[in-house]
Amino acid sequence: MAVEALSSEEIADMKKTASVFRMSPADFVRNAVREYIDQKKQEPFYRMKTIEVEEVDPEEAAEILALIDSMTEDDHEVVRADRLIMCPKYKQCPLCALQADPAR
Repeated sequence: MAVEALSSEEIADMKKTASVFRMSPADFVRNAVREYIDQKKQEPFYRMKTIEVEEVDPEEAAEILALIDSMTEDDHEVVRADRLIMCPKYKQCPLCALQADPAR
C-alpha cells in the first residue's frame, strides 16, 4: 500500500477547520480516523471478513448431509431469482437494493 503525505494545503485546511471547532489538530485527526474506521466496519466486505461462525458438530453435519442426499430434482428447481445491484455509493443510492431479476 502506497503512503501519501498530506499536502501543505490539506494540513492548513485541517488546522483551520479544527480551530473553528476549538479542537487541536490531533483531536481533529483522531475523530476523523475513528469515524472513518466506524464507517468501514459497517461495509459488507468488512463484516463478511470478520464474522465469527461456530463449527458444526459431527452429528449436525451428518444430519444436514442426509437431508441434502434425500433431496430430489424438484427440490432444486429455481423458483425465484434475485439480483443484488451495488454501486460505489450504495449507501446513498436508492437503486442499490435486492431486486427481482426480470430476465428469469
